[in-house]
Amino acid sequence: MNTAIDIGRSDLALGFILLVIPFFILWYFKTGLLKPAVISVIRMTVQLLLVGLYLEYIFKLNNMWVNLAWVLIMVIIATATTVKRSELNRRLYLIPVFVSLTISLIIVDVYFLGFVIKLDNLFEAIYLIPITGMLLGNCIRINILGLSSYYNKLQKEQILYKYALANGATIKEALFPYMRNSLKTSFAPTIATMAVVGLVSLPGMMTGQILGGSSPTVAIKYQIMLMITIFVSSIMTVVLTIFISNRFIFDSFHNLRTKIIIDG
Repeated sequence: MNTAIDIGRSDLALGFILLVIPFFILWYFKTGLLKPAVISVIRMTVQLLLVGLYLEYIFKLNNMWVNLAWVLIMVIIATATTVKRSELNRRLYLIPVFVSLTISLIIVDVYFLGFVIKLDNLFEAIYLIPITGMLLGNCIRINILGLSSYYNKLQKEQILYKYALANGATIKEALFPYMRNSLKTSFAPTIATMAVVGLVSLPGMMTGQILGGSSPTVAIKYQIMLMITIFVSSIMTVVLTIFISNRFIFDSFHNLRTKIIIDG
């Protein structure tokens, strides 16, 4: 099979004309989102073009320490983004989110690259960086949903939480409904998406591999594993972050320290 057809600069510019449609809709209905949308598109374009140039250099160099340094930068950015978008206290949550992301990525990357793909070099740039990037991208989205749901609901329902404790519930039992709600809120969309992959949607990685010349069968197998690794790493990150953070947000009497939950 041939490799994907290259998109020239003029063709790329032609593709941007499609943005007239969403930009007009945002402007016409006075959503206030036109300017942020334009800025986001510009940032996305510049960032991806720069990353494309940088990744070509990284793939050619393929140095273990450079690859790990790049992954570390990705994790740090993902951590900061998750905490900021969740509207949580940066001082309290940066470390728990960073540790949780790191643990999840190490487990999933090592298992997938070492045992499933069976790479001789686990730090192979062409595998490590794109796969880690896809895992982090999905972890950010799901973590924001999960953490926001858990801590906002817990803060709003402090009386109900204390009532459960007063009636003999352990802190684990009192927090159980909030963890359940967090997982349902954050993973219901992911589970629904997995149920219709292939029937309703063709995921980006599979489409990209097919366009790049891979066999549809090979692309599908990679996509199956990617969906599994995203699901596993995301749920591990949400649960680990909440478990680690819970050690710091309650006082010795299991009272919630509300001033350090939501970042003002």
